[in-house]
Amino acid sequence: MSRAVCPGSFDPVHNGHIEVISRASRLFDEVIVAVSTNYSKKYRFGIDDRMAFCTASVAHLPGVTVLPMGTGLLADFCRDHGATALVKGLRSGLDFDYELPMATMNRHLADVDTVFLPTATEFAHVSSTLLKEVASLGGDIRPFVPDAVLRRLVP
Repeated sequence: MSRAVCPGSFDPVHNGHIEVISRASRLFDEVIVAVSTNYSKKYRFGIDDRMAFCTASVAHLPGVTVLPMGTGLLADFCRDHGATALVKGLRSGLDFDYELPMATMNRHLADVDTVFLPTATEFAHVSSTLLKEVASLGGDIRPFVPDAVLRRLVP
């Protein structure tokens, strides 16, 4: 049985995330969506909302579960949950440059490999931060977020 972790803050989850998680579910028997909390980061949505958004958004995907990552290292989370791989979506080379040192460290700490999946081109420009800003200024974000997120971001 192969198990992978798709980590992120998911503040909020968007269709680019869902697309990567969906592809990961075809590659691995089980995928854990690990919703993280970075205490130095200011979140729009609390952990309970982010977990609920993720759970609703991946409910149709077999073998995918959503768990809070907690406060420890991602490498420890992977080891504790028997995951042998991390799955990270890449929008551009900048994402790769940011992710590669972390992938190397996670391999060193927990012998967990990182699988990089390039995002679908229709989501290459999408980030949670950009979507929150566009929504706050009245822009149309419907093509980029699940319904549960849309209801909360757009009054």
